[in-house]
Amino acid sequence: MKQPLSLAESKPHYEILDGLRGVAAILVVFFHILEIHSGGDHAKQIINHGYLAVDFFFLLSGFVIGYAYDDRWDKMTLKDFFKRRLIRLQPMIIIGSLIGAALFYFQDSPGLWPEIHDVPVWKMLLVMLIGCTLIPVSKGMDIRGWSEMHPLNGPAWSLFFEYIANIVYALVLRHLSKIVLAAITLTAAGVTIHYALTNPNGDIIGGWSIDATQMRIGFTRLAFPFLAGLLLARTAKLRYTKHAFLVASLLLVVLFSVPRLGGAEHPWMNGLYECFCLMVMFPFIVWLGAGGKVKGEKASKLCKFLGDISYPIYITHFPIAYVYMAWATNNNYTLEEAWPYGILALAAAILVAYISMRFYDLPVREWLRKRYLTKK
Repeated sequence: MKQPLSLAESKPHYEILDGLRGVAAILVVFFHILEIHSGGDHAKQIINHGYLAVDFFFLLSGFVIGYAYDDRWDKMTLKDFFKRRLIRLQPMIIIGSLIGAALFYFQDSPGLWPEIHDVPVWKMLLVMLIGCTLIPVSKGMDIRGWSEMHPLNGPAWSLFFEYIANIVYALVLRHLSKIVLAAITLTAAGVTIHYALTNPNGDIIGGWSIDATQMRIGFTRLAFPFLAGLLLARTAKLRYTKHAFLVASLLLVVLFSVPRLGGAEHPWMNGLYECFCLMVMFPFIVWLGAGGKVKGEKASKLCKFLGDISYPIYITHFPIAYVYMAWATNNNYTLEEAWPYGILALAAAILVAYISMRFYDLPVREWLRKRYLTKK
């Protein structure tokens, strides 16, 4: 006879953190849809620092994993932990790769990805299957031309690093004292500051390719926020603040929308701003959200909806954004001409995310939970 594991499925959720994750995910969609209209000039990018949402997600992940699992290791094995994380993350990684494959040839663009129409179907399907495993591909398997480790679904690179963070947490970080954790968090902060201030581009963008430079960026972006989130979960004394969700959401919108600072003459100024976001504002926003309370049924439903679609929309939206990018490039449309279709692309991304979550992710995870998270 099988009985459920003597471990609650989850602790009570921080509703506001769920909602903030959704706000950040939607801002990422805006960032990618608008990106094509900047012509590759970071100074012209609207929602200029939208890519920092990835770093915010890493910090949230460290906080939530510390909160959810730090005190459960007397009831849970490493195998149990890894099964739980796989069940939580892997189903949507698979559907993201499938959607990327289904839309790949609709992204053909002589001015953007001129070789897509020459990619044989067998090679695209092979990349799709590899993408379902989250194993990164080398530049030799790049079928898009952007040197992405996941050419069909670019944002999957951050899930590759998320898995690494989960493995390191389970094997090492959970054993560390608060003092040791604080010390390595400060070290990671120093590495991040050094890179941000010395990078000629004046930012911390990157991490999506399998080469020495991009891997360095990826690990740099992962280390501080994940460690800081874990440290925050272990040490923070939460305090209730009124209107925490509204205030925290507005802060995210403002921080992501600040124009690029310093220009080409002083790129370090932009790097300094990004360090300020990473090391001051993002921990403050998580602290604010964790201590806040959602009042009212409508607010609670909004946070739940945003939380439910946050991961699905993040991991499925980019193939839709790719199609929009190709369409706008092929027709040489400006933002003023194309913005209604950009809104349509956003709506399509939200709809695809909801359908994927409602009719695929939730039932698949429930089946996997019953099948694998039980013991005799």
